[in-house]
Amino acid sequence: MKITAVIPAYNESQTIRQVVEAVSQKVNSVVVVDDGSSDQTAGLAKEAGATILKHFLNRGQGAALQTGIIFALEQGADIIVTFDADGQHRPEDIDHIVQPLLLAETDVVLGSRFLSPKSQIPNPKKLVLKFATLLTKFYTGLPVTDTHNGFRAFSRQAAQLIKIKQDGMAHASEIIEQIKKHQLRFKEVSVTLKYTDYSQQKGQRISNSFRIIWDLIFGRISR
Repeated sequence: MKITAVIPAYNESQTIRQVVEAVSQKVNSVVVVDDGSSDQTAGLAKEAGATILKHFLNRGQGAALQTGIIFALEQGADIIVTFDADGQHRPEDIDHIVQPLLLAETDVVLGSRFLSPKSQIPNPKKLVLKFATLLTKFYTGLPVTDTHNGFRAFSRQAAQLIKIKQDGMAHASEIIEQIKKHQLRFKEVSVTLKYTDYSQQKGQRISNSFRIIWDLIFGRISR
């Protein structure tokens, strides 16, 4: 089984080399989608062994993921893992997150920090994440516990069915919606997130949650 990690990255020169080097130990190939960075993200990722895809403009995490997933499928990936570039995900959890797919137990695996007692989630961030997850439950009807966790794994068949049209952060809720639409089997597994000052600066805010709502509603109306 060929396992490919897709890492969307925007101005992540502080962490990208270490992330790529660590993730490379757990998968067959790493694809970094440089989403219009103005720093050395692409060069450092390439030096660490990743295949680099570039957006010349910053389009958003959803667009970067879709670009990476399409490329991974073209290269014959059987399992695609999505992984954040800011260092908050633990590469050692990749084994845990792909196992249900290797056993053909499910089609999509969603990482959940709320299932891990080791995730020391700062209270302000916890409030934002819980609010976003509540909105997604209301919007999709699926009992997820951690919508905006970029640590996921897709079978080849699921990755072919799920089309990410939301360029920005609303893609996370869109993925859940498409799991329901295509009647894909999904499972949440516990993953531990490491919070640093750097990763928290990159995270979600309450204001982003309202933008996500608008993007989802507008996206549905415009279909």
